[in-house]
Amino acid sequence: LSCSLFLCAGEEYWVDSRTVYIGHKEPPPAAEAYIPQRYPDNRIVSSKYTLWNFIPKNLFEQFRRIANFYFLLIFLVQLIIDTPTSPVTSGLPLFFVITVTAIKQGYEDWLRHKADCSINECPVDMVQQGTVVRTQSSKLRVGDVVMVREDETFPCDLILLSSSRGDGTCYVTTTSLDGESSHKTYYAVPDTMAFKTEQEVDSLHATIECEQPQPDLYKFVGRINIYKEREDPIARPLGAENLLLRGATLKNTGHIYAVAIYTGMDTKMALNYQSKSQKRSAVEKSMNAFLIVYLCILISKAVINTVLKYAWQWSADRDEPWYNHRTEIDRERHVVIRAFTDFLAFMVLFNYIIPVSMYVTVEMQKFLGSYFIAWDKDMYDEELGVGAQVNTSDLNEELGQVEYVFTDKTGTLTENNMEFIECCVDGHVYIPHAICNGQILSAASSIDMIDSSPGGYRREHEDLFFRALCLCHTVQAKEEETVDSIKRGIHLGKPTSFYISSSPDEVALVEGMKRLGYTYLRLKDSNTHSYKQHLIHIIMDRNSEIQMVVSGKVEQVRARVEQNAVEGLRTLCVAYRSLSPAEYEEACHQLSDAKLALKDREQRLAQAYDLIERDFTLLGATAVEDRLQEKAADTIESLQKAGMKVWVLTGDKMETAAATCYASKLFRRSTQILELTKKRTEEQSLHDVLFDLSRTVLRQRSLSGLSVECQDYGLIIDGATLSAVLKPSPESSGSGNYREIFLEICRNCSAVLCCRMAPLQKAQIVKLIKASKEHPITLAIGDGANDVSMILEAHVGIGIMGKEGRQAARNSDYAIPKFKHLKKMLLVHGHFYYIRIAELVQYFFYKNVCFIFPQFLYQFFCGFSQQPLYDTAYLTLYNISFTSLPILLYSLIEKHISIEMLKRDPTLFEPIILFLDVAKNALLRWPVFLYWTCLGLFNACIFFFGAYFLFDNTTFTSNGQMFGNWTFGTLVFTVLVFTVTLKLALDTHHWTWINHFVIWGSLLFYVIFSLLWGGIIWPFLNYQRMYYVFMQMLSSGPAWLGIILLIAISLLPDVVKKVLCRTLWPTATERHSVYNVDIRKSLTHMTPYLGLISEDFSSMPVAIEVEHLPTEVG
Repeated sequence: LSCSLFLCAGEEYWVDSRTVYIGHKEPPPAAEAYIPQRYPDNRIVSSKYTLWNFIPKNLFEQFRRIANFYFLLIFLVQLIIDTPTSPVTSGLPLFFVITVTAIKQGYEDWLRHKADCSINECPVDMVQQGTVVRTQSSKLRVGDVVMVREDETFPCDLILLSSSRGDGTCYVTTTSLDGESSHKTYYAVPDTMAFKTEQEVDSLHATIECEQPQPDLYKFVGRINIYKEREDPIARPLGAENLLLRGATLKNTGHIYAVAIYTGMDTKMALNYQSKSQKRSAVEKSMNAFLIVYLCILISKAVINTVLKYAWQWSADRDEPWYNHRTEIDRERHVVIRAFTDFLAFMVLFNYIIPVSMYVTVEMQKFLGSYFIAWDKDMYDEELGVGAQVNTSDLNEELGQVEYVFTDKTGTLTENNMEFIECCVDGHVYIPHAICNGQILSAASSIDMIDSSPGGYRREHEDLFFRALCLCHTVQAKEEETVDSIKRGIHLGKPTSFYISSSPDEVALVEGMKRLGYTYLRLKDSNTHSYKQHLIHIIMDRNSEIQMVVSGKVEQVRARVEQNAVEGLRTLCVAYRSLSPAEYEEACHQLSDAKLALKDREQRLAQAYDLIERDFTLLGATAVEDRLQEKAADTIESLQKAGMKVWVLTGDKMETAAATCYASKLFRRSTQILELTKKRTEEQSLHDVLFDLSRTVLRQRSLSGLSVECQDYGLIIDGATLSAVLKPSPESSGSGNYREIFLEICRNCSAVLCCRMAPLQKAQIVKLIKASKEHPITLAIGDGANDVSMILEAHVGIGIMGKEGRQAARNSDYAIPKFKHLKKMLLVHGHFYYIRIAELVQYFFYKNVCFIFPQFLYQFFCGFSQQPLYDTAYLTLYNISFTSLPILLYSLIEKHISIEMLKRDPTLFEPIILFLDVAKNALLRWPVFLYWTCLGLFNACIFFFGAYFLFDNTTFTSNGQMFGNWTFGTLVFTVLVFTVTLKLALDTHHWTWINHFVIWGSLLFYVIFSLLWGGIIWPFLNYQRMYYVFMQMLSSGPAWLGIILLIAISLLPDVVKKVLCRTLWPTATERHSVYNVDIRKSLTHMTPYLGLISEDFSSMPVAIEVEHLPTEVG
């Protein structure tokens, strides 16, 4: 390795470089010193585990979770010391959770291993000693010369040496890299393009000096040194136009020869891949926080009981009573060891406050709940024949918390299918196969339409306009091509030509001209120059008159162009200028000199264009539509109405992306566009541009509090400017960057468009928003391999199973057929998932506070002897059988609001208020958590002290017997089970027969189990302390009265709270539910106005416009 200075196209770069010897041939001895090569092989590794490290690494990752580590400690304590409960109660559920999770993660990693092997074992043709040898992709090394045939994918990053085309060019599609399916042109340097055969390529003596691998897809700096006999080496600059990237596909070219420059994990595609890490939802983070609080409560309980135990046993008669003498071993044990053992015993006794069954239930809820997405018929696509897929069920509830949606453009929002809509020449509008100036046209009358247009100069303008569109492009005509097993260029069984180009717009224009009667066959000798957003063609007609035609986007055009632009169509203006032979020769001379310059090439080209780009006459304009996916605009509008911010991240050009944003209603007619692009930063410093934009949006925000109408802003930023924004600046000490200013601008914009983005830059944008001070929940959605990085970076990643392969779908958390399905996934499934699991988590902590706090209070009445209040069977089955099934079913089918209301017209009822009820993890915030905890403590006190004071010193049975400690514990446990179950019934909004069966069936199961457990002498038990206890309790009238009274008192505060909150502080959901009822009642009284109403009208969902109702209804 060395550090070199490269001079290329007028720019200087100090970079760490690498030297590549083409064909592994050493340069001539007098040329330069030979540097041995040590570069990685061409293997791609995306897997996380190996066969040897899977068990230790997976166990380490799982026990990093606080809950798993806690239950492991409790299990070990139960094994080591004598505790009131069996180790099985903690060990078995923990083993189940760890095993299921390991199997799941192991299977996912096996799929990644399988995908890696298919890539690494792909056959590659390599040139060795003048012959082509087939080998595996993983065996390629830097410096190897490979031959790639048409429709094959490049196995690594390559420098083009020569191609089967005479001009040394090749055509490539980079769909899997930047999402663009158009054909791009790449070039070989003139000195190597003549090597056409394997023998000639093998005879090449050359070295390549280039920069070390970096992830920018659009940047490459290097030079090639070509050695010839007895001559000085020829140095030629290399740029991005010479670099063929791994993952791209060769098109419309027979074959090429190229040299491997970056291999394996050094390729730009691999550098743009984000490592796949385990994602954790906001709900899981809240669970861990609550767990820490309950751990502190648990430790406090154990410490308090341990201290009070030794305070109680301070006197000798209490320390060692006559009925419980200690053994010699206990007497000789140090008091500190005894105290620590008692502390651990109390920890085990109270550890049910954090049951492992909660985590088992959560895992089951996520796993079973994920099937509702896969089974949803509304998310099934008939065209593709697939439905939604769930690759990970850990993030279901996160779908309902999304605040930022980052979406790709090509193939995600659009179908990537350009269509020529119309053209306008001198005020005449031409629409192929449609209506032109009020006349219906067909394909057969297209040429007649042009011929029948006004004569004179207008006829000449029209002819020149259509010829210009047929010739001013980079389109290639091809006879036949097979793409994805579908042959293109075949019509009625006969081969016909079709068009390919680096720009899909150009193909649409040429095809549109063909439908209007002007067919492009081929361009024999092209004199084309592309600079900025203009494409210049110099044409000589039959009369030897030279005309220069320019097509490009202009700011001020006629009303038709403005109308098309507002509608989101891609507009193009065509103008011309006549040149004299002398002017033509001068223009060609200046352009040729500028193109050959190695220094300041772009500046010299700009100067040459400025001299000839003047005095143009406008001919007309065209309109092309990039078709949006079905209901893409409706989906974006619904997400924005629900309070989400939508950003478009694309590798496409700014103009293309902006037109799509207008068409998809991301940008509206009233939106003021703010540009943060390279073009603007060249005219003004980045610092000034940022502060100008910041002042603009902040001034508007200050006016928003007044009666002034708030301006809607949209931001456009490109990849080059984003790199400058994210790059630390030495000028600003302390902060060191412009990130906060940029984020402040983005917060005040309704939508943001990021164009010309490399895949890693997409991930950087997502990471930037994730790390902002608000810490919002982000979602990324895309369909190509170039979207994988941002999909992995976002909290939730969604892949679309589209035309650009399945890389995004395989690496995502969820996969859907079309973008429109995102609406139901977020607004319906995500909303329900969050509501359900939030209730599940809070309810589990609540019911276990109710369960364990009476056990804590009981220690004050049993001398802190670690005596359980409940029987072992009740301790084990409380969370497993008696109370687990109702909350599991609730978390799967509960619907606090109808699906129709969540899906209905976004303009109706302002659904942003509805979704604010659950935004920012609202149902798992600390106030809500404290309410549930205090409610559990209140109920526990009612259970224990109610039973204690009601039945103190009182006979309860007909024979005068009093309740013992097990009867007292059973009474408390019975009130507990009924109260927590009925509490869940009070919270249920959506009742079905399954709810009734599970809730009342659970209570019935508890009663039947208690009767059997205490009514039969079980031979496998050494002792049976619960024999006849439950039946004795039920035989007492006061016990029945006490149970009913305590249940009513326990539920009363929650019922009062619900009534007061719904009356005084109703949520949006409750307001809409009441509104629905009021609407139905009002409609019932409107029979004279609306006609007869069917008897079952009240069961119909209400979805009407408020303004259509009479005044008394509102």
